[in-house]
Amino acid sequence: MAMKTVGVVGCGLMGSGIVQVSAQAGFPTVVVEANRALLDRGLAGIGTTLEGLVAKAKLEAKDREAILGRITGTIRLEDLTACDLVVEAITENQPLKNETFARLDQICPPHAVLASNTSSCNVTAMAAATKRPAQVLGLHFFNPVPLMKLVEVVRTILTDDASVKIAGEWVRAIGKVPVAAKDSTGFIVNRLLVPYLLEAIRVYESGLASLEDIDQAMKLGCGYPMGPFTLLDLVGLDTTMYVAEVMFEEFREARYAPPPLLKRMVMAGHLGRKSGRGFYDYRQK
Repeated sequence: MAMKTVGVVGCGLMGSGIVQVSAQAGFPTVVVEANRALLDRGLAGIGTTLEGLVAKAKLEAKDREAILGRITGTIRLEDLTACDLVVEAITENQPLKNETFARLDQICPPHAVLASNTSSCNVTAMAAATKRPAQVLGLHFFNPVPLMKLVEVVRTILTDDASVKIAGEWVRAIGKVPVAAKDSTGFIVNRLLVPYLLEAIRVYESGLASLEDIDQAMKLGCGYPMGPFTLLDLVGLDTTMYVAEVMFEEFREARYAPPPLLKRMVMAGHLGRKSGRGFYDYRQK
């Protein structure tokens, strides 16, 4: 099947990035949001990002206009009727995702592949909510989407070879590198990353070392681009706790259990960069 038109459900942080890279690669892309205000905010963010690339001479002004011309914004799922691939990028809520896939199944053409950008929800459950389970899979992008090269292509026990092939070809066409994973909570990256981040919090809780020294140790000792606490603040402590809780519910292993300090910081509203304060204080920066 020749991939012609792409749909994206959600124009938030991840959805807008997926829309941008799809349109930059030459695909007409339709993005759906819940309301006009959220849609306008997401589209404005894409425009600002592209304008930044023009200012840095990484993109021609005419190319920016061409990219924006390939993006169509709407608040109606029904406008996805011509899409060959639809990527869902809404909030991490399993019942809401299942409901969305059931609606997409009714709206999208029979040949369309339906994908989820989920990092923690059950892709098999989304597939089971449709009448085309063989054409449902996960496409887990990483933040920020325009810069991060990796996409986890998540196959359920129901996904067929043709859908995996179509999704992989599109991932490569937009300049990303696909890796294959099975539908198991956390996939590859979060399965390994989340226990590391949680253990860093436990090490700090125990009084072994300061935040700054733990971050410095992991940067200089392991060659990581940032330490665990800088990364936690970037990802969001609430997001990390939610993913950890989902993984603990799935595996019932202590390494996935959110530490007490993480829970209390989330209760206090110290969520990281997005709230101005997490493990570090960003309010004066």
